Amino acid sequence: MNIGNKTIGGDNPVFIIAELSANHNGSLETALETIKAAKRTGADAVKIQTYTADTMTLDVKKPDFMLSQGTIWDGKYLHDLYKEAYTPWEWHEQLFRAAEEEGLICFSSPFDATAVDLLEKLDAPAYKIASFEITDIPLIELVASKGKPVIISTGIAEKEDIELALDACHRMGNKDVAFLKCTSSYPAPIEEANMVMVKDLSERFNVISGLSDHTMGSTVPVVATCFGAKIIEKHFILNKKIGGPDASFSMDEKEFTEMVKAVREAEKAMGIVDYSLTEKQKKGREFSRSLYVIKDIKAGEALTEENVGSVRPGFGLHPMYYSQVLGKKFINNLEKGSRLSLEDLEK
Repeated sequence: MNIGNKTIGGDNPVFIIAELSANHNGSLETALETIKAAKRTGADAVKIQTYTADTMTLDVKKPDFMLSQGTIWDGKYLHDLYKEAYTPWEWHEQLFRAAEEEGLICFSSPFDATAVDLLEKLDAPAYKIASFEITDIPLIELVASKGKPVIISTGIAEKEDIELALDACHRMGNKDVAFLKCTSSYPAPIEEANMVMVKDLSERFNVISGLSDHTMGSTVPVVATCFGAKIIEKHFILNKKIGGPDASFSMDEKEFTEMVKAVREAEKAMGIVDYSLTEKQKKGREFSRSLYVIKDIKAGEALTEENVGSVRPGFGLHPMYYSQVLGKKFINNLEKGSRLSLEDLEK
């Protein structure tokens, strides 16, 4: 899968996305500064969300439309929340351009057909389907029909939902699909992260898999990397003091930078299945045990536990020979501290 100038999957580095979401807090200047900060963290991409309150929900004050699911937004009406959180469409072109100037890939999560139309005009290089939209098969079909990579979060998905979403992409002839393990709680409890799913998503559905994370800290992204995540998305904010709907579970520049560093170190630590030793490791074998003469010996004496021992360093005979050589006679005089060799013993 290729997004912009990045190849995702295989042996390529994890694709790290800074999710801007509502963290501009209504200020274009803050959004632009956040993009610059995302570049400083080492992120590969910045992602925004393309919707308006009216494309998301209805402006009605009925109980159905009030949040009451145990979220940090409980008590708010959906329309009010989305009106506060949305990224104005007239900003989009400038945000895409600012990201390009910083050398970052910019793309978005559309929430309806009009959002897709806007993003197509901006030549968005990929599309992200948010967790709560995984059941919106017509939207997924529309996005997939554009022939660009489709990244889908699975926060509320059952197995059948994932299968339906994947089938929708395949019907449109789109095989560039990635699924992100996601826990749709804000913030998400770490004990619900369930990172084994990252590996299972990849193997079960034959797709690139990754993580859209709402936990606090870097632990879960690092664990995801170790389970084969090739994409990691995390909410990013310039400064938590600016507040906003997503501030409490977003990483600031320092935290995000540390996460990127931790993920990159985890990638290096993963390595490959290889039982051979590096030159440095071979040098380290000098500290292993081997057979040495532990007291002065005269020719004709028998090898016993009193005159030969398994000690460090590892320049002498391998300890696996110890039981085989016990009782054999020495053919040379040897001083304490001499390396034992089979040539020192009778045949």
